[in-house]
Amino acid sequence: MTVGAPDGAGVAEATTASRPDGASAASAETGSLDPVKTFDDLFQELTEKARTRPEGSGTVAELDAGVHQIGKKIVEEAAEVWMAAEYEGDERTSEEISQLVYHLQVLMVAKGLTPADVWRHL
Repeated sequence: MTVGAPDGAGVAEATTASRPDGASAASAETGSLDPVKTFDDLFQELTEKARTRPEGSGTVAELDAGVHQIGKKIVEEAAEVWMAAEYEGDERTSEEISQLVYHLQVLMVAKGLTPADVWRHL
């Protein structure tokens, strides 16, 4: 999976993967042209889910669980990134990184932070 730059540049076609939000990224081999979400695209989607609170949304459930539970999930996902990088292939590592990014963004939404709040520290 190719990840776009924070400004949205570098978008590539998706590989087959299940996204943390439950959506499926279609494979280029299937003929689908489903582009990979950028960091900003995902943040906008999560912010919208927080606002509209769709029934059955895993994002809404995670937000409702609170910062402590989101933080525990981030720690879990960070460990999975490390283990995948040490003992599994690049595909699994990139999948775990995508899940970590998702949960980090859920925390950002929960705390009322924006991507700009993060970028200014890079």
